[in-house]
Amino acid sequence: MNRIVTRRDFMKQAGVAAAGTALGMAGLPGLARAAGEPELRVGYLPITDSAPLLIAHALGYFQEEGLNLKKPVRVRSWSTLMESFLSGKFNLTHMLLPMPVWMRFKNRVPVKVLAWNHTNGSAITVRGDSDIRSFADLGGHQIAVPYWYSIHNVILQMGLRKFGLKPVIQRQTAPLAPDEVNLFVLSPPEMPAALAGRKIDGYIVADPINAISEVKTGARIMRFTGDVWKNHPCCVVVMNEGLVARQPVFAQKVMNAIVRSQLWITEHRSDAARILSRQGGNYLPVDEEILLRAFTGYDPAVYGQMGGTGAIHHPEWQLERIGFQPWPYPSATRLLVGELGRTVVEGDAAFLRTLDPEVAAAELVDDRFVTRAIEAVGGPGKFLYGRLDDPFHREEIISV
Repeated sequence: MNRIVTRRDFMKQAGVAAAGTALGMAGLPGLARAAGEPELRVGYLPITDSAPLLIAHALGYFQEEGLNLKKPVRVRSWSTLMESFLSGKFNLTHMLLPMPVWMRFKNRVPVKVLAWNHTNGSAITVRGDSDIRSFADLGGHQIAVPYWYSIHNVILQMGLRKFGLKPVIQRQTAPLAPDEVNLFVLSPPEMPAALAGRKIDGYIVADPINAISEVKTGARIMRFTGDVWKNHPCCVVVMNEGLVARQPVFAQKVMNAIVRSQLWITEHRSDAARILSRQGGNYLPVDEEILLRAFTGYDPAVYGQMGGTGAIHHPEWQLERIGFQPWPYPSATRLLVGELGRTVVEGDAAFLRTLDPEVAAAELVDDRFVTRAIEAVGGPGKFLYGRLDDPFHREEIISV
């Protein structure tokens, strides 16, 4: 078993990097709660995307920063999570990156992305007896997505366009042409039962939803999303822009705890699965066996094209099934905004046609706090970055 990182270990890693300014001083664990500092209210969906927030609570990282909070609150759908954030029930949560794009630039919600919560971590899953082996086979089928404004919908439609297929949004009972793929939103916890009951032909979503179907019903991973867009962003850390402006020390403390959590998970994947599982802290209502698959199950011998399911086309990328690096690469936000403009969604998406990717990336993301938090744990080399000589920039790689 990997060694648990202790408070003393972290203090040695942090050294003097967290000192100097008021924001930097917020990086030292154990600080008392500041006068007027709000209670931290965390909401999450029961998927591995939420792991950094949950592990930061479970290991006491939020508490060591002097933050006052209760156990994070679980909800079942992205709509509920977003509505709870908008109402102020939660002041910290994870969201699929396209969601704050839609919230800020369509609905003028003052939401800020403070960091990436995780990378990769999702897949397209089909029944084990299905003849669906690739994007090219999805024509004429019913595929569920977790939310219209999701990285899942974006990547799925990248694959459909590559093979000349047309995404449509219609009733499931309506006839489909051979080159059409019907898309609809389904809450992630409902997806495994719908697939097993043959109500849908497949779904694209975060783990552990894919692992649940793998382990319990013999479903097959058709393709990992990280194998399409290398180390793509998925969920991000979001807070209200006004809260960040009024409480910068609070925001810094929050990011310090989350970045510590991300680094710990990267080094202790099996322990993280145990803590989050039903048998551990019951943050996720899932057995440890399934979460272990979700955190570590990325073996090319099982999922590769030679003798495997074909879910991994690029073993040379040397990815993990889910990653936890926090830096919000602007190149990925720009690419995502451009792809959203080509993605079919329900409702009015006209705002995307005039949304400049450069402007969107600059206005949506505030990377001041995550930058300090990364330095406090030893710098960007502690995480998997694209280039060691220039770690805060990368080239986006897509291979459908």
